[in-house]
Amino acid sequence: MDPDAVAKAFVEHYYTTFDANRAGLANLYQEGSMLTFEGQKIQGCQNIVAKLTSLPFQQCQHNITTVDCQPSGAGGMLVFVSGTLQLAGEQHALKFSQMFHLMPTAQGSFYVLNDIFRLNYA
Repeated sequence: MDPDAVAKAFVEHYYTTFDANRAGLANLYQEGSMLTFEGQKIQGCQNIVAKLTSLPFQQCQHNITTVDCQPSGAGGMLVFVSGTLQLAGEQHALKFSQMFHLMPTAQGSFYVLNDIFRLNYA
């Protein structure tokens, strides 16, 4: 397993799903998962998906600039993403950074244990 290839595939899947159907992200989280979104901590799959689906915009497009990956303990990996977020009807894209801590599942895939999202203000 090539960690960089796994990270790239995960990032592509995550943001494609986010942009098209945020509720579809539910299978990437578990009850022990935690999201910190702009400083607000949210725990559990249902709560995380509720937060993501309640964001005050319907359509957006992520453009990924960088994906960095490191192995972590117990077969997991850290994935750090930077890029821009274009909201429908907005002229300027927003810069963002997001960190995922992926952990292996018994089925051989990964789930998101930790997810930290921040907009980057210049």
